[in-house]
Amino acid sequence: MDSKLTAEQAFLLLPKDHNLEGGDSPAATPSNSPAKRRKLDTREITQVNISDDEMEPTISTDVPMADVQLDEISPFKPTKWQNTINKLVKAIVSIRFSQVAAFDTEGPETSEASGFIVDAKNGIILTNRHVACAGPFVGEAVCHDHEEVDVYPIYRDPVHDFGFLKFDPSKIKYMPVTQVELRPELAKVGLDIRVVGNDAGEKLSILAGSISRLDRNTPDYGDLTYNDFNTFYLQAASSTSGGSSGSPVIDIEGNAVALQAGGHTKAATDFFLPLDRIKRALHYIRRGEPVPRGDIQVQFTYRPFDEARRLGLRPETEEKLRGIFKDEIGMLVVETVLPEGPAHKKMEEGDILLTINGEYITKFVPFEEMMDSNVGKTIRIGIERGGEPMELDICVGNLHAITPDRYVEIGGSKLNEVSYQLARTYCVPCRGVYVAEPSGMFRLDGPDNGWIIKSVDDKPTPDLNTFIEVMKSLPDRERVPVVYYSIADAHTILVAVVQVERHWSSFRLAVRNDKTGLWDFTDMGEPISPRAIKPSTKRFIELDDSLGPAKDLIRCLVKVNFYMPCRLDGFPRSRKIGAGIIVDKERGFVIVSRSIVPFSMGDLTLTVADSTVIPAKVIYLHPTHNFTVVQYDPKHIGDTDVMSAPFSTETLLQGHKVTLVAHNHNQRPVCLTTVVTDVTCVTIPHNGTPRFRSINLDAITLDTPLAVQCSSGLLADSNGLVQGLWMSFLGERNPNGHDNEYHLGIHISTIKPVLDRLQKGVPVNLRSINAELTTVQMAQAGAMGLSNEWVRKIEEANPAKHQLFMIKRTEAGSESAQVLKELDLILAVNGKVVTRMYEMDVQYEAEELSLTILRQKKEITVKVKTDVMSGDGTSRVVFWAGAALHEPHKAVLQQSKTLPSRIYISARSKGSPSYMYGLVPTMWITHINSKQVETLDDFIMAVKDIADNTYVRVRCVSFDNVPIMLSVKMVNHYFPLVDMVKDPSVECGWSKKEVELA
Repeated sequence: MDSKLTAEQAFLLLPKDHNLEGGDSPAATPSNSPAKRRKLDTREITQVNISDDEMEPTISTDVPMADVQLDEISPFKPTKWQNTINKLVKAIVSIRFSQVAAFDTEGPETSEASGFIVDAKNGIILTNRHVACAGPFVGEAVCHDHEEVDVYPIYRDPVHDFGFLKFDPSKIKYMPVTQVELRPELAKVGLDIRVVGNDAGEKLSILAGSISRLDRNTPDYGDLTYNDFNTFYLQAASSTSGGSSGSPVIDIEGNAVALQAGGHTKAATDFFLPLDRIKRALHYIRRGEPVPRGDIQVQFTYRPFDEARRLGLRPETEEKLRGIFKDEIGMLVVETVLPEGPAHKKMEEGDILLTINGEYITKFVPFEEMMDSNVGKTIRIGIERGGEPMELDICVGNLHAITPDRYVEIGGSKLNEVSYQLARTYCVPCRGVYVAEPSGMFRLDGPDNGWIIKSVDDKPTPDLNTFIEVMKSLPDRERVPVVYYSIADAHTILVAVVQVERHWSSFRLAVRNDKTGLWDFTDMGEPISPRAIKPSTKRFIELDDSLGPAKDLIRCLVKVNFYMPCRLDGFPRSRKIGAGIIVDKERGFVIVSRSIVPFSMGDLTLTVADSTVIPAKVIYLHPTHNFTVVQYDPKHIGDTDVMSAPFSTETLLQGHKVTLVAHNHNQRPVCLTTVVTDVTCVTIPHNGTPRFRSINLDAITLDTPLAVQCSSGLLADSNGLVQGLWMSFLGERNPNGHDNEYHLGIHISTIKPVLDRLQKGVPVNLRSINAELTTVQMAQAGAMGLSNEWVRKIEEANPAKHQLFMIKRTEAGSESAQVLKELDLILAVNGKVVTRMYEMDVQYEAEELSLTILRQKKEITVKVKTDVMSGDGTSRVVFWAGAALHEPHKAVLQQSKTLPSRIYISARSKGSPSYMYGLVPTMWITHINSKQVETLDDFIMAVKDIADNTYVRVRCVSFDNVPIMLSVKMVNHYFPLVDMVKDPSVECGWSKKEVELA
């Protein structure tokens, strides 16, 4: 059975970790799309932040579009402005949209913006390029009367911040479809204007201003993001905010004189894109023709004459230009010349542009007219360089040819060719394979983004086609070197060894189709089967003899690498590394912390003796204790002298000397003797988003600061016998957004019940009362009604620690939840006083326990049935609308008092319908179109026949038991319904079935 998923199915293809939500904010609201708006940071005029990304996300508001806000309406001709706006508003639309996949300079996102109809007959809307999206787009436009129509991009300019969306005018039933005329020639300094659009989430807002400049250079929004260039921007004071991108800038007659594009975050200044090139492009689009766009890969800026003089402008040239252009105050000067471009080795930075084909040019509009009308032709450019006039013959290139319109998905990553946008920003050649979404296989070492792949498996990858052919030739799971560099630092060449991943995610090419608005996918074929592993014998390093018998335990340690293609169970990472302990070399059993291997879906490899990398599989995930049992094939390591950890029968106690043998955070061996400072029952703080948390454990702490640098290892006595395991425990997320990890030891007795059964080859069906316990000291217990007689029994049972255990919480839906209550004190189990956590292990074998408890100062005895604990973890995941759904995992049951359904939202993908319409991780789904759904099978049956591109009503219950009704649009092209089930017969351990939809 095919086990591959498409890149958009929830989190199967993880982008960088902060781009994918695993549900670390259960209080998140259903509104998750930041209003699209570009703002300039006032701290430095050239630095720009997109402030809308920091706003509270919104998708819709309750403000009717007809409730127009007339902010600062001019006192002159108020009736005229009101009449103009009343006619205009029917052509203004609010746009809700998502870029569903990372592409070029932009990652997946969900947002809202504005647009306006410029062709009512053909259904064409003008908006910004960063709204029409360079990558895959889905969206809808909401009209003045709140009718909604689907829109899709038919053009986005390669350079300038404008694009066109298309809709079907016949779908608008209840109002006439009108349009706004484009009149770029009317833009003048001092012109009274209004910016009309979706401002700060309002469906319609009108903000007043006046044009103050026509020749502002383009703002800089920062690196690795979209920036406009080679055009003037208009400047005005209107103080727009989030969501105003794509708004028309109108005069009192209702003509559009500019397009709103950006502004200061703090100052009341906004920047508008002139309409000259937009009007030209619309002319071609109306005729169904391609829009010719030419370029010589040179960025120009506008410099005033005084600056041009300093660059060598001759006085006679200035005099001539001032005579030709009476109002001119500056000229176009070369800012950047791209290497290997048409002008490379001809033009230089600081060159002053004079003429093109004999025509004097000082403005961007005639300059671009020359470029666009001479695509593929040679033009003669006149310049002055340091006071010396020169003429250069340069061939004009096709701007569309260096603007990517395709990308490839492989191994959880997305890659496209280096765009003109990126190349210009860093002044590098416009070629190479750029990692747009650095995740999965191509989540390389270093910063999160900006990588260009130079070669894979020592085969050069100069372009996307070559890259695809190289990847086709590599077997699945092959470990190959990848040579790469940062686009920001071409001088530093880096290398990483990656494992080819063709079994979880698709290997396919996506190509933009402006006829349908979709990106068409082409599968790149089936993967080559993994090569058979050849047994290999290696030697471990040898520690110094002065370390004693424990030095040999280094042969028990292996390095562990776990890649998770999908974010499940609230786990916050996609890749974890650490160490494991070999406990049975004959059977290949290794103990690993659950903070490293939290669930079974993923690629697990072990590195033995720092040399041999072999695959392993998850055998057992302990539901409450912090360990996972994994298994490798002993044949793969040949005669490598690995060692099974020799267990001691002596229990570690406070004050005992012990030797810690572990790997530190640099994966280097540590061997030192220290002292046990305490052995006590600890409670790992629970996270806001439920995820695995070890409970009911006696934890060992050590008297050495080095212990907190070691994620996994052994605790041995002076004879080299292992008394405990040292592990990292995943804790809560702190206010800074970082996950706390705790480093503690556990007794060997903790793993014995599981290991013994595995070694005997019998099923591990441990039973439990499914309750979390916490310690209570005698002073507190006395205040709760504990008698002196019981105090004496406790003192006799445990002279070292006088304590009892209290029920902190029981699992929702468990047998114990019907009998036990929170704050019950457990006095005895089956008649035996319990003061140590391991004394509760009697529950593993018993179907029923007799518990003597103290409840509200009354001593009672109750019968508590136990439940079988599964060691499989999450074994089924359904991907729908970009959300990962599965049954509530153990941590959810521990933290929730109710169980609204068995359909739990574990994660969602940015840019997906689930993100756009408010399906939040930690919610339960209870109804689909008013039909109750209890299980994943119920859910699949309810959604599989719903038509594509239609809305489905989804009733959810938040983690705080608040019911919510949402409407979610089906987008099956990018987010199909997929059912994945744990299946040992499949090579990767999971089978996938893509459910056929209506």
